[in-house]
Order: sequence, then C-alpha cells, then structure tokens
Amino acid sequence: MRHAHTNPELTELVRRFVTPGRRYLWLGGSLLRLNGPERDLFVRELVQAAREITPAELGILFEGGWRERRTASWLVAVANRTEFRSRIGELLLAHAGPYGAAYCITLATFGTSADADLVCRYLDRYLPRPDLVDDRSFALGTLLHLDAVLGTDRASRYLAAGGLWQRWTAATSNVVEDPEEYRQVVDQLCSFAGECTELFAAGETGH
Repeated sequence: MRHAHTNPELTELVRRFVTPGRRYLWLGGSLLRLNGPERDLFVRELVQAAREITPAELGILFEGGWRERRTASWLVAVANRTEFRSRIGELLLAHAGPYGAAYCITLATFGTSADADLVCRYLDRYLPRPDLVDDRSFALGTLLHLDAVLGTDRASRYLAAGGLWQRWTAATSNVVEDPEEYRQVVDQLCSFAGECTELFAAGETGH
C-alpha cells in the first residue's frame, strides 16, 4: 500500500482527484442529499476528473488508502472502465475494511454476470463471518439490483429461510433485515453514476 504522506506521486493525485471539495466523503449515500446547483457542480467536477485521470493514475490510487480507493472506484464507474473489473473484484474480496460499497456500486454500473459473480463470491466468503465489519448489506442490495438488470435470481439462495442472510442478521447488529432497502439505495446511486457516465460519453461536464 502506498501512503499519501510518504509518496509524492500519490500525494499529487490525492490533491488533484480525491480531496477537492472533500469529494471522497460524498462518494456514497451522501450523494443522495445533493440537489440544485451544489449537485450540478459536483457532477460537473466528477465527470471532468474521470476524463482527466489516466489508467496508470487510477492504478496508483487503487494502491492507496480507503479514500483513494473509494474515489478511484467511482471514477472508474463514471468512465465505464470495465478493464478495472478484476482489480475492483480483488479489492472487494480482500476485505479491506468497511468501505466496499464503492466497489459494489462500480460492479453494479458495469451490470454483467461477471460482476454478479464477484458479488456472490464476496457474499459466500463473508456472510458466514459475523465477526467482521464490512458492507455485506450493501453487497446483497447490489446483487438484487443486478438480478433486476440481468433477469436472474441469484439473491434468492441467500434470502431463503434459515439461509446465510438470516443467520448473519441474527448474529450482528444489523438493524435493517429487508435487503430491498439497500437495493433502493444501490438503484439511486447507480442512477447518479449513470447520469455522470452519459455526460462523460457525450463529452460534456454538466450544465
């Protein structure tokens, strides 16, 4: 792992792409609170950042801490850089802490069976581990989203009575037992990302 305070190259990338407007803090559920001119500005700047950053620079951000990786994952989603699928899958499966939601959103925006496979691998590995803190609720919401997009039913085996989801919620402090609530958040964040992707593809940066 690279550290911004000791790696000049990463420090410069953090200055350019991670910390402007405290971007790394907004990239998640907080996005849904943005509206009006503030939202327009955020979208414009996020699309511009996705346009400016190079694949090599994204790779460096993915070697940084959670702030850098969260930002890089969203920039990948906006630019639809599916070549980073395997890297994002590695980070999700590595259990690098409770910051996997960004990886899930990126996989959800890619929207293929390969992305659903990665989410299933994550759930298979970590739902049986209530001792670990991470984003399993968000991951299951992501799988429900992908099921709707792909016309599949992969989430059902986790949601069966007495299944992995029920056992995990019973063993943890998770207070939301209905994963459809998480799916709704995933749907909204994917819609936001999709709006940015359309502007990116059109060569625009917002209004």
